[in-house]
Amino acid sequence: MVTTIVPDLPPAPGMTLVPGGATFCVYAGHADTVWACLYDTGDTAGTSERRIELTERAHGWWYGFLEGVGPGQRYNVRVDGPWDPDNGHRHNVEKVLLDPYAKAIEGDVTWGPEVFGHRVDDHFAGDDGIISPLDSRGHVPRCVVVDDSFDWGGVERPNRPLVESVLYEVHVKEMTRLHPDVPEHLRGTYAGMAHPAVIAHLQRMGVTTVELLPVQAHVDERELVQRGSANHWGYNTIGFFAPQASLASSDDPHEVLREFKGMVRLLHEAGIEVILDVVYNHSGEQSVHGATLAFRGLDGRAYYRLDGRGRDIDVTGCGNTMDLRHPVVARLVLDSLRHWVTEYHVDGFRFDLAVALGRGRNDEYDPDHPFLVALRTDPVLSRVKLIAEPWDVGMHGWRTGQFPPPFSEWNDRYRDGMRTFWLTDLDHAVTGEEAHSGHGVREVATRLAGSDDLFGTRDRGPRASVNFVTAHDGFTLADLTAYEQKHNEANGEDNRDGSSHNRSFNHGVEGPTDDEAILIRRRRSMRNLLGSLLLSTGVPMLSSGDEYGRSTLGNNNTYNQDNELTWLRWEHEPWEEDLLETTAFLSRLRREKPALHQRRFFSGRTVNEDGSRDLAWFGADGQEMSDGAWADPSAHTLQMYLNGAWIDAESILLVIHGGPHDTEVTLPSPPGLSAYSLLWDSAAERPAEAGAAQAPGPVTVTGSSLRVYCATDPT
Repeated sequence: MVTTIVPDLPPAPGMTLVPGGATFCVYAGHADTVWACLYDTGDTAGTSERRIELTERAHGWWYGFLEGVGPGQRYNVRVDGPWDPDNGHRHNVEKVLLDPYAKAIEGDVTWGPEVFGHRVDDHFAGDDGIISPLDSRGHVPRCVVVDDSFDWGGVERPNRPLVESVLYEVHVKEMTRLHPDVPEHLRGTYAGMAHPAVIAHLQRMGVTTVELLPVQAHVDERELVQRGSANHWGYNTIGFFAPQASLASSDDPHEVLREFKGMVRLLHEAGIEVILDVVYNHSGEQSVHGATLAFRGLDGRAYYRLDGRGRDIDVTGCGNTMDLRHPVVARLVLDSLRHWVTEYHVDGFRFDLAVALGRGRNDEYDPDHPFLVALRTDPVLSRVKLIAEPWDVGMHGWRTGQFPPPFSEWNDRYRDGMRTFWLTDLDHAVTGEEAHSGHGVREVATRLAGSDDLFGTRDRGPRASVNFVTAHDGFTLADLTAYEQKHNEANGEDNRDGSSHNRSFNHGVEGPTDDEAILIRRRRSMRNLLGSLLLSTGVPMLSSGDEYGRSTLGNNNTYNQDNELTWLRWEHEPWEEDLLETTAFLSRLRREKPALHQRRFFSGRTVNEDGSRDLAWFGADGQEMSDGAWADPSAHTLQMYLNGAWIDAESILLVIHGGPHDTEVTLPSPPGLSAYSLLWDSAAERPAEAGAAQAPGPVTVTGSSLRVYCATDPT
C-alpha cells in the first residue's frame, strides 16, 4: 500500500515511517524550492546524494512521500530561495541542512568555509552579505531515519512529589568516565550512567532525581575546535529530538536511542527520575556570522529573533535567540518536549535561560506568553516537572519568582544568601573589615524557610524553589571555600570567562594548602553549606561531586574541559569519605523528618492547643527574635524551630551560627517542648549517633557551625 498525501493538509513534521516508505515534512516559509537529500549508509562524503523535490506545499510547510525510505536511511535537506540578508533571508541551495525534527543525527560538523552560507576565506573572515558558492555536502552531520520501538518491560515512572525530591545535577560523561566498577567500554556513556555501581552511589546519597546536563544533539563551536577543544557541557543544541550520539557506547544510531531509553528504564527501576537540561533559547548555528546548518538555511526570519536589518537579537549570549513568538517555532519546542516524555519517558525538564522563551512582541518577558500557556495546559507536559532557569542576558532578564505555576525555579537568591552568610560575612568577620559588619540573619532565615517572598503568590508553595549553592557553572563546593578568584586560564580565554562575583572565601590561603587549621575550617564551611541546603524548606539540588568535595582547581567555567579536571574521581581520601557520609546522612535526615520537607509555607500561625506556632525564630539568648535583632547587620546567630505537631511529626530545631568564634547559645523553650536530642553538628567531621536528651538551656556552639536538634522525651 502506498500512502496518499493530502495536498492541503501537511503530515507530521519530520520523517514519518508509513507503509511503502516515509512522509517527509519541513517548514521553510519563504523558500522557492525544497529537496529531501538521501544518502547511502556509510557515505560520509555525500557523493551518493539523491535529491527528491518536495512538490506539495501549504502554509509554509513543504512535504511529500518518499518511496522506499526505511529505518537507517541517511538524509538532509536543501532549500532554494531569496538571498536577502537585510530582511533575514539566507537561503543557499549549496548548503545541506539538518531536519529540525530528526530523531537521530550522525557525524560532526567539519569546520571549513563550506559550512557558511555567506562567503568566507580560509580564516573564516568575509562579508556575510555575499552568498557562498561552496557546497557543504560532507561537512554537515546527517539525519537518520529510525525505528522508535523499545521494550519498556512494564517499568513505571517513579512519580515522586517534588517537595520530597533531592535533585542531582550531573553530566553523563563526567559521572562515569573514571569509575573503576563500570566496564571500560561503558564509561562516560548513557549505559554507564545506569550501571549498578552508579545507581548504588545515587541511592546512598538519597538522590531521587538526576538532572542531566544537555543530552540533545549539539555541535562544537568553530572557535573551540580551532583551539583543540570542544563544548563539553553541550549548551549548543542543533537537534532537539535526537540524543547526543557521542555519549553512547555504540556508533549505531538505533543503538544510541535504545541505550538512552535503557538508561531511563534502569534508573526508573531504581526509583530515580530523569530530568533533562534543555536548551531551546538558542541554536548551535550562533549568529548570522556563523554557519548555516539548519534553521538559518530553512527560514532564518521565522526561526530567529531578528532586528530590522536582519541581525540577531541576542538575549542568550550565544549569538542568536530562537523566536518562540512564531507558531512554528513554538510547535517545534512543544513537539520536542512531548517526544522526550512519550518516547524516552523522561520525568521533566530544566529550561536553560527560560526568560528568553517567554519574551513577547515587545521583547519583554510575559508570564502569559503563548508558549508558556501552551506548556502549562498541554495534557502531557503539564504533568511532568518543569523547572525554569529564571533569567537570560537581555534587558530586564532576571525574573526569579516570576514564572507561573506549575513551574519551579532555580533560586539564585538562595545561592547568594547562603554563600553570603556562611562565606562572605565570615570572611569579613575573620579579617576584621569594619566597613563590612555583615548582612545579618534576615536573608538566610527567609531562604531556609522556603523563600515565601519570591514564591508565595499563586499558591505555588515551597516546591517552586529549587535551592542550590553550586551548579555546573561557578565554583564547586570545595572551591567556594578555597578560592576567592577564578582561575580559568586553561579555557584559553585569558581568564576573561566565568563570573568574577562568587561570594567565596578561601579561609586565608588561595588554593591548595597543607595548613591543617585552614583545611578544618574549609571542611566545616562545606558541611555548613550542605547542611543548609539539605535541611532548608524547598527542593534541594546537589551538584555532582560536591558530595565528596571535588575541586576543579578554581576554574569556575569548565564548559570546555572534557578531561580529568571535570571527571568525577572515585578513589577518595578519608576526609572525602567523611563528607560523603555527611551528605548521605543529611539526605536521610531530610527524608525521615517531615518537618524538613513541608508542602506549605509557614505563617507563624498557632497550630496547637499549647499555643505553639508552625515556625518560630529565636536568637542566641533563646528569646524570640525582635525587630531590632532582625535588623542588626552584625547578628550571626539564629535558631529556627520547625513545629512538627501540626503535621503529626517530630519538631526540629536548627541552630545556625555564622560567627567565627565559639559562642554560648540558649536552646529555646517553645510551648510543649521539654527536651532536645542532638542529631547533627557540622563541627564534627563525620555524623555521630544522636545525643542524649537534654533540657532547653545553654550550650556551647563551635564558631561557624550548624546544629540540628530533634524535640524528644527526656525519659
